Amino acid sequence: MTEGRLLLGATPLGQPSDASPRLIAALASADMVAAEDTRRVRTLAKALDVRIGGNIVSFFDHVEAARVPELVDAISAGATVLVVSDAGMPLINDPGHRLVAACVEAGLPVQCLPGPSAVTTALAVSGLSSEKFCFEGFAPRKQAARKSWLASLATEQRTAVFFESPRRLAACLQDAVDQLGGDRRAAVCRELTKVHEEVARGSLQELAAWAADGVLGEITVVLAGAVLRADLPTLVARANELVDAGMGVKDACAQVIAATPGAASRRELYDAVLRSRD
Repeated sequence: MTEGRLLLGATPLGQPSDASPRLIAALASADMVAAEDTRRVRTLAKALDVRIGGNIVSFFDHVEAARVPELVDAISAGATVLVVSDAGMPLINDPGHRLVAACVEAGLPVQCLPGPSAVTTALAVSGLSSEKFCFEGFAPRKQAARKSWLASLATEQRTAVFFESPRRLAACLQDAVDQLGGDRRAAVCRELTKVHEEVARGSLQELAAWAADGVLGEITVVLAGAVLRADLPTLVARANELVDAGMGVKDACAQVIAATPGAASRRELYDAVLRSRD
């Protein structure tokens, strides 16, 4: 008997031609296709001119837990099960984690057919730092929870990526202005890879004004990480160390400011150093 396996297949965000050859082959050959939306996977297969040969079953949030035992049993019996979400990589804010965990626990093979992801696509085109980032899923729906969540990002130095409903985008961006300040840089990516793709970049204040009249489409937001402001006493101590080593006060303050992004102004530090040395 052929050994069963679980395949996680990334599907196009918008353009069917972004589908990988491995995904196309898996759609045709898998014994079962577990799809977040069975209609969408059929539409995708038609666009790719591929016939899904196996049984198609629904695999969305509300049925995931109940469906896992059935799929694990099928894989254990030798079936190849392909999991696909509506768009992008399964498990990334989409169903699949319970099934992967169950397969790992049972010692069953799990493989990934890599491909599109709205998270990494938005990050790549945002113009913001991609060296370190975190993914936050969907922003909270209710304003109180959303403000609390945004406040938790106030000191997050990694670039943050999250999804938002177009209906709530304007309110979310305005809450971000209130919690994080209007100067924080961000990018709003709309309809990625689709015909009407748009990437709006700017400060949170600018983006909140841009979105105020309404925005349509699927939205991914990329938020620049925080630049932590060093406290003034720490900066004064650093400058005084340089002065004690023989550097002039003005030059010492300039060096400390240049080495500390987001620090106090040079004049503020200069005055504080002078007061400390009286």
